[in-house]
Amino acid sequence: MTEPGPLAPQPPRAEVCETHTAILFFAGNRAYKVKKPVNLGFLDYTERAARRSACEREVAVNRRFAPDVYLGLGEVSSPDAEAPEPLVVMRRMPADRRLSRLVRTGAALDDVLRAVARRLAAWHAEAPRGRDVDEQGTRDALSSRWEASFAQIRALTGEGSVPDGVPDGVPEVERLVRRYLAGRERLFDARIEQRRVVDGHGDLLAEDVFCLDDGPRVLDCLEFDDRLRYVDGLDDAAFLAMDLEQLGAPEAAASFLAAYSEYSGDPAPASLWHHYVAYRAFVRAKVSLIQARQGAPGAEPASRRLVSTALRHLRTSAVGLTLVGGLPGSGKSTLSGALADRLEATLLSSDRLRKELAGIPPERSAAAGYGEGLYTPEWTARTYAALLDRAAALLASGESVVLDATWSTAEQRTAAHRVAEGADADLIALHCRVPDEISAARLSTRAPGASDADLDIAAAMAAREPPWPEAVTVDTSGPLESAVSRALAAVRPWGTGQAPVFRRPYMEPD
Repeated sequence: MTEPGPLAPQPPRAEVCETHTAILFFAGNRAYKVKKPVNLGFLDYTERAARRSACEREVAVNRRFAPDVYLGLGEVSSPDAEAPEPLVVMRRMPADRRLSRLVRTGAALDDVLRAVARRLAAWHAEAPRGRDVDEQGTRDALSSRWEASFAQIRALTGEGSVPDGVPDGVPEVERLVRRYLAGRERLFDARIEQRRVVDGHGDLLAEDVFCLDDGPRVLDCLEFDDRLRYVDGLDDAAFLAMDLEQLGAPEAAASFLAAYSEYSGDPAPASLWHHYVAYRAFVRAKVSLIQARQGAPGAEPASRRLVSTALRHLRTSAVGLTLVGGLPGSGKSTLSGALADRLEATLLSSDRLRKELAGIPPERSAAAGYGEGLYTPEWTARTYAALLDRAAALLASGESVVLDATWSTAEQRTAAHRVAEGADADLIALHCRVPDEISAARLSTRAPGASDADLDIAAAMAAREPPWPEAVTVDTSGPLESAVSRALAAVRPWGTGQAPVFRRPYMEPD
């Protein structure tokens, strides 16, 4: 009896990963992606021809970002299959260099994120553009995409697949989105004129970014609908910022967007950054609901977290007009400056604008009696009209504005309300008040500056100041931070639910 020979070594089993649209197999130094035969409404892979077309398209569009990773199209056969199944053949990336893993392990990210931002901005600089691309960058096109997501979430939850129905916050998300977009057509038109709308990536997740020694590889570009890849470059970058925030790295998200803006030279207002992060979070919330319907564990709570993220950014992105008024010596200019900084808003001052219109430096004195010189009713009307004209242009461009002025007449306040309504912007009025002895002390010791008001003028204005019942009174006699906190509570009543601050890098003016 002969002894049996040694058994032949068994090949290692392939690792498997599943998404809502595909199954990936990892074997050796290769990765293979097979499309699922699913119809999700926004894509239909139920026919083999559609899956083959999607695989071909995936290879083509992803070679723009990682040409040495996407090797080509392959097939896999089985005895019971009518025809071979198409699949994407890829070079396998080292899992320990995934950006998502680097974030989770607490690795240093500054250089990595700057490299990814540089790579993305470089592609956007040379990416295809044209009429078809520009059409997807309009305000109305973005509105349509939002509305489609709203409808899809309602359809998904209406079928009872998620026990508690529509996630909390969705109605407020809808309201804030529609209000922001309603008044911002000028902003989106400007983005097209600036050639900011490109054929981009469309689905930029940290899980699909590999940080190699010779530079990042960005995978899994969106291929099933070209129109969803025709986006504002900032929208493209915002997807990764949203994902970094979901991974618990909000500072990294802000750093990445700042680096992208630096490399792309993008002067976008902060409100647009936040709006696009919210949009990307809401899209992922929709995808999570689809995964919940397919039985994926943890998908439903993930969707709720993403809706919460979208809501937080939309609240922060809301365009607002804040009036900071009060008599001379009330501290309104000091509060205005601090508040504008905290709100990432543009500050406009009536004192400075008045002298600009007169062609004199703001520090030069133009002191005159009450209602005389540069302070006649005609000069004041001209100053406030110019102040509100500039505010209207900024609001339409997505910039929140803080207006530092006395706002001492009902006509001025009514005109400000009309500007806010015309721009679909939130209006908050703050009335700075201090005891008379404090304002008198401030006026008597104030260094020369843009304001020319003295004690006599302050007294004359106080005698004529009408009530301002709709304004929130802010006592500025104490520490500045206390006054700022009171003002912020009025402007942003949701309190601590503010999204990360995305600071624009300094850019030289044109």
